[in-house]
Amino acid sequence: MPVNFEDEHRLLRESTRRFVEREILPDVDAWEEAGSFPRDLYRKAGAAGLLRLGFPEEDGGTGPDPLMLVVFTEEMMRCTSAGVVAGLGSLGIGLPPVVTWGSPELKARIVPPVLAGDKIMALAITEPGGGSDVANLHTRAERTEQGFRVTGQKTFITSGCRADYYTVAVRTGGEGYAGISLLLMEASMPGFHRSQPLKKMGWWASDTAELSFDHVLVPFENLIGPENAGFYAIMSNFQMERLSLAVMANSTAQMALEACLAYVREREAFGRSLNKFQVMRHKLVEMATQVEVSRQYTYHVAELMKQGQAVVREVSMAKNFSTRVSDQVTHEAVQIFAGAGYMRGTLVERLYRDNRILSIGGGTYEIMNEVIAKQMNL
Repeated sequence: MPVNFEDEHRLLRESTRRFVEREILPDVDAWEEAGSFPRDLYRKAGAAGLLRLGFPEEDGGTGPDPLMLVVFTEEMMRCTSAGVVAGLGSLGIGLPPVVTWGSPELKARIVPPVLAGDKIMALAITEPGGGSDVANLHTRAERTEQGFRVTGQKTFITSGCRADYYTVAVRTGGEGYAGISLLLMEASMPGFHRSQPLKKMGWWASDTAELSFDHVLVPFENLIGPENAGFYAIMSNFQMERLSLAVMANSTAQMALEACLAYVREREAFGRSLNKFQVMRHKLVEMATQVEVSRQYTYHVAELMKQGQAVVREVSMAKNFSTRVSDQVTHEAVQIFAGAGYMRGTLVERLYRDNRILSIGGGTYEIMNEVIAKQMNL
C-alpha cells in the first residue's frame, strides 16, 4: 500500500475485515440466492461505526477522508457480494446532500438514525425515460400552500424497496438543470409507492425498486438546499460515488485475479498444471499489471480528493479505467475457469455478473468520456 495510508486506515481495515468475516461471510451465499440481506445488518454496521465514515464530525461522522472510504470499500468487497456492499452503502449517496445542504432541523432529524443503522437512506434520481440525462428529469414538484405536491416516477433505485428516507430529484422550475431541486421524501408519505424488487443480472442481494409519486405532499422544510439549485448538489455528490465505484471495480478485478492464481496451480490439462503453460502465465501477468496500475491511480485520485483538489477529470478517468480493467479481468477469469466459471455458485461467476453494472452506475462510460472531454476543453 502507498505511504499515505496511516494507522487509522489500518485500524479501519482490520475492524471492517472482522465485521465481514463475522457478520457477512457465513450467510452471504444464502443472501445472494434470497435476493436480500437482513435489515439488522444496517444496525450491526451502525453499532460498529462503519456507517459514519466520511461524514463531518459535527454530524456524528469520522471526518471527510476519502481514503477511509477506499479502505472500507476494499474490505467490504471481500464479502464477495457487491449487492450487499451497494445495499448497505446506499446512505453514502443518499445522505451527503442532506448533510451538506439540508437545514439544521432536517439534519438533526434524519442524520443520527441513518448513521446508527436504525433508518435506511436512498438516492432517487434516475427516471424511466431519462437515464444519464439528469438535467431533463420530469418528476414534478408543484408549490402549494401546504408544501410541494410531487408527481412522477423513479427507477433503478438501490435500497428502493425498504428505505425509510429518500433524497429525490424533482423539477420545481423550468426546463434544464436550473429548474431542479432536491427533496427529502419518506416512505410513509401518502401517495408514495414502491415496486417489488426488480430482477437484475447482478447485485442480487441489493434491493432495487421503481418508485412512483401520486401527488405526494412534501413539507417545505424537507427542501434540501435552495430551490432550483439541486443540480449542483447532484453533480458534486457524483464525485465520491464515482470513486467508490472505481474501488469496487478494482476489488472485483483483484478477487477474480486471486481466484485464477489459485485455480491454475491446482487445475491440470495435458498432464501438467495450467500455470506451466506460458500463454497462461502471460495472461495472468497482464491481468495483474492492469489491476495494479488501476488501483494505484485510484489511490492517487483519492489522495487528491483528501487534499481538497478538484478532481472531476481524474475521478472520471479512474472510474472508466478501473471498470475497463474489471471488465477484462472478470471476462478472462471466466475463460480460465471454463465451464466451472459459468456455473452459479463459483466466485468468478458472481464477480462477472456483479461487475457489469460498474461502468453504468454513477454515470456511464460514455458520459464519463464526455465529462473528461469538457475538462480538456475539447
